[in-house]
Amino acid sequence: MKKFNFKEKKDTRSGFGDGLTQLGKINKNIVALCADLTGSLKMNEFKEKYPERFFQIGIAEANMMGIAAGMTIGGKIPFTGTFANFSTGRVYDQIRQSIAYSDKNVKICASHAGITLGEDGATHQILEDIGMMKMLPGMTVINPCDYNQTKAATIAIASHEGPVYLRFGRPKVPVFTPENQKFEIGKGVKLIDGKDITIIATGHLVWESIVAADKLSGKNISAEVINIHTIKPLDKEIILKSVKKTKCVITAEEHNYLGGLGESVSRVLSKNYPVFQDFIATNDTFGESGTPEELMKKYGLNADNIVKKSINLLNSKS
Repeated sequence: MKKFNFKEKKDTRSGFGDGLTQLGKINKNIVALCADLTGSLKMNEFKEKYPERFFQIGIAEANMMGIAAGMTIGGKIPFTGTFANFSTGRVYDQIRQSIAYSDKNVKICASHAGITLGEDGATHQILEDIGMMKMLPGMTVINPCDYNQTKAATIAIASHEGPVYLRFGRPKVPVFTPENQKFEIGKGVKLIDGKDITIIATGHLVWESIVAADKLSGKNISAEVINIHTIKPLDKEIILKSVKKTKCVITAEEHNYLGGLGESVSRVLSKNYPVFQDFIATNDTFGESGTPEELMKKYGLNADNIVKKSINLLNSKS
C-alpha cells in the first residue's frame, strides 16, 4: 500500500490566506472583502500588500455579499471571507438572489467549518453548509483536505467563471499533498489503490481515511481511498470506476450525513450502480463545545470509526 507521510501540520485557512496573497500579485482584478475576521481568515498579508483592494465590511455579512455581487459588474473578482456559519446560514438569501440566481463571479470563502471549529460550540459549528450551497443552481462547492490543496484551490477558483463556495477549517492538520499540485475543479484524486472497499472522503476526513486504510491493511483489507475535493460538480467517473471494482463504499465528511458528500455519492450510485454504502458523518445533530480531537472522536469522525464501519460493511456484503 502506498504510504503517506507528513513533516508538519498547518491550518487550511492559512492555505487560503497564502493563495489569496499570491493571487493579488498576479491578478489586479482580485479584491478581498472581510466581515471583521481578517486575522481568523489569514487575510492580513493581502490587506497589507494590497490595501486599495481590501475592504473591511464589519459585522455585516449580508451587506458583504451584496457588495461582492456588485463589484463583479465592473470586472472585479471578489473573494469574501468569514466563518462558514456566517458565510452561508446568515446570508443565504443574499447568496441565492444576488450571487447564484444572478450568476455573479463571487468566491465565497468560508473558514472554521464543521465541528473542528472546537470550543466556540454548536452556534458556530455549521454542519449543513455543503448541502445548502450545493443545492444552489450554478454554485461550485469545494472542500480541500490540507494546506497545500487549499492554497491550490484558492488560486484555481479565480480562473473559474461563476460563483464558488470554498470551505476550509481552523485546526492544524497534516500537510500531505504535493506543494505544487495541479488543482482541477471537479476531478477527484485517487490516493490509495485498493480492491476490497472504497473510502471516499473530503476535507479533514481525507487524512483520517488514509490512516484508516493503513490500519485496514494490517487486517488484510485493501481499501481504495479517493479524495473528493470538489463536491459539486461531482466526479462521477472516479466514483463509479472504483465501486465497480470494490462493490462497497464508505463516505467520510465533517458534515451532516443529510445533504453532504455521502448523499451526493448515494445519488450517483442509485442511478448508475447500486452498492453497499455506509456514512462517516454527523448523524443529524448539532455539535458542542470541546477540542477538535475530542469532538471528532465523540462524533465518530476519525480513522478508528472508518475502520469499524468498513469491517461491518464488508461483513454485511459477504
